[in-house]
Amino acid sequence: MTNTRTPPAVRPERPARPPAGSAPRPSARDRGSRLLATLFLAPTIVGIVVFTVVPIVGSVVLSLFHWNVIDDPSFAGAANYREVFTDSTVLVSFGNTLVFMVFAVALQLLIALTLALAVNGRMPVWLRSVFRSAFFFPLVLSAASISVVMKYLFNQDFGVVNWLLGLVGVAPVPWLTSENAAMVTVVLVYVWQQFGFSFLLFVGGLNNIPKEIHEAASLDGATGLRKHLSITLPLLSPTLLVASVVGIINALQVFEQPYVLTNGGPGDATRTVVMVIYESAFEQLRFGAASAVGVLLFVLIMAVTALQFRLSRRFVHYQ
Repeated sequence: MTNTRTPPAVRPERPARPPAGSAPRPSARDRGSRLLATLFLAPTIVGIVVFTVVPIVGSVVLSLFHWNVIDDPSFAGAANYREVFTDSTVLVSFGNTLVFMVFAVALQLLIALTLALAVNGRMPVWLRSVFRSAFFFPLVLSAASISVVMKYLFNQDFGVVNWLLGLVGVAPVPWLTSENAAMVTVVLVYVWQQFGFSFLLFVGGLNNIPKEIHEAASLDGATGLRKHLSITLPLLSPTLLVASVVGIINALQVFEQPYVLTNGGPGDATRTVVMVIYESAFEQLRFGAASAVGVLLFVLIMAVTALQFRLSRRFVHYQ
């Protein structure tokens, strides 16, 4: 009997491994995807560089010069910054801007959150849509045009606001000519237009909170304010962070409302930093001084934003 032996199985050859320390060469498909991604990102990158980075660098450089557009710029060093810290008008404008920021952002977030909680309650879908559109509508309007209308409404002599107050026996209020009332008026007009953005953020954040958490809290006996303080606000804290960061950045750059309503008055009671920049640059032709104020405002915005994100590590809870 002939003994036939089965030949050993032939193992397929493994592809050669690249030497250690060398990255694999990207395929033609990978290179095409990277090129396509670069082409899509290029307009955004170019826009950021041209309209953000270049103006910031230009402002920093210009803040070191004296320039009135007519004559050639002359190097001033830190003279423009020393002038900022000795100019009472500039210092008052920074104080006004900080006061405005605190009250405007706090009132804006409070109103937006209260209305978002109310709209998110039990009501027909069509009515909820009506409220969302109505609260957001002022934000799409021009701040200057709204301020013009509000200037007539808050007029001490023939304004609708004082007329309504007169119906209940309240004496006319000098909304735009009193130092204390003028800032209150600017804050109210600003908040009326801006709270719609925070409102939509809060509505979206509330819709992302699982309903099972509220149902479990209700079974444990939590109701009303207790439920919102213990459950809603902690889960909504990331949205609160975004709304507060955007609100503070916008409030520190307020210009249209105080400029149209009071022109910074009475005196300097409602003069803001951006108004000082505008007046220094386009009315007094002191572009170097205006750039110095702008650089300091930029530093203030970055410092406040950095502080917010630092504090958010303790107060913001992510699911």
